[in-house]
Amino acid sequence: MATCYEWAKQKYATIGIDTEAAINTLKNYAISMHCWQGDDVRGFDSEEELSGGIQTTGNYPGRATRPEELMADMDKALSLIGGKHKINLHACYAIFEKGGFADRDKLEPKHFERWVAYAKERGMGIDFNPTFFSHPMAASGLTLSSPDEEIRRFWIEHGKACIRISEYFANETGIPCVMNIWIPDGYKDIPADRIGPRARFAASLDEILAIPYDKSKVLICLESKVFGIGVESYTVGSAEFTMNYVAKNGLVPLMDNGHYHPTEVVSDKLSSMFLFNKNVALHVTRGVRWDSDHVVRLDDETREIAKELVASGRMNDVALALDYFDASINRIAAWVIGMRNMQRALLGALLTPHAAMKQLQNEGKFTELFVKSEELKSYPEGIVWEEFCNRCGVPADESWFAEVQQYEKTVLVNRK
Repeated sequence: MATCYEWAKQKYATIGIDTEAAINTLKNYAISMHCWQGDDVRGFDSEEELSGGIQTTGNYPGRATRPEELMADMDKALSLIGGKHKINLHACYAIFEKGGFADRDKLEPKHFERWVAYAKERGMGIDFNPTFFSHPMAASGLTLSSPDEEIRRFWIEHGKACIRISEYFANETGIPCVMNIWIPDGYKDIPADRIGPRARFAASLDEILAIPYDKSKVLICLESKVFGIGVESYTVGSAEFTMNYVAKNGLVPLMDNGHYHPTEVVSDKLSSMFLFNKNVALHVTRGVRWDSDHVVRLDDETREIAKELVASGRMNDVALALDYFDASINRIAAWVIGMRNMQRALLGALLTPHAAMKQLQNEGKFTELFVKSEELKSYPEGIVWEEFCNRCGVPADESWFAEVQQYEKTVLVNRK
């Protein structure tokens, strides 16, 4: 008697899909899991309130406040997510043990040695982000675009330090490090000068990127944003600025699907980016009316983003990371939900006969294309997902949540 998976495998074979290949591809596709979900983007280098348009809502018990707690929470989440992944750090997660505190312009690889040890023990790579917010030198709302040379110089040195740290990560783990630059700079009301801040931002980036580094080991990205809280009228790092700067300087464009107007979707933008860029980076999140960094759902846009990665044949050229933070629910559950949903979206894309669907489109057989795309929704994707999870040694259904609940009772609620 055939197992459910054997039946599903045969079912997909009738439309030319190899479920074994899909499972193996997903097992080896690393998603970069963001550390800042576990502690509400606080980090370990400052007691400053969140700034730069970043807000975390909720006060669920058990927020990590020390490196050991955050690492333990990440381990718990990763134990419930199939496959091998990367971790994504912000510079504010430096751990000061040797030689005491260092401000962000003076950060060194030694301040991240424990993170490297954590990643190497688990066979993971590390991605990195300079932290241009929640700091006294960002109090004006301007960093790399500031007209104050002292402020601008501080953040330029921070950017340079982060490149050196990123190369250290790559050398130690043997896995390239994606380093993403995003600044919160902008103005609440209509500015008197739009070009000046952008010119200063470009000059600052030029200076940061002038330091020597191995471009095969450090992939530097530039991320845009349409607006932020407190900078509603003008954002220095707009989409037009970042795309032009990236194209001119050979960087990697990073697209966060919460950083655009609500009527825009990143899934529609990806094909254009693929045509003109060797690599593309993504921060997948879920914006609700604005860039609110909600936990990723298995919704239409998440599926469409996954479809574009697979259908384009460029899946391996994309550095895929998640970026959200929700303090209104169990933080570990939030990680697991988002990561598993992204994987399920990718699996759905891998189980789609893209070549056949493209042919129908090219032949103008739109009725047949419509029929097949709708009927495909009834195919046994869930059974293949279950097989993937079983092979990875993680729960295939919601039973994973019982482990999170137990961890909450024994660990999270006891934190001070």
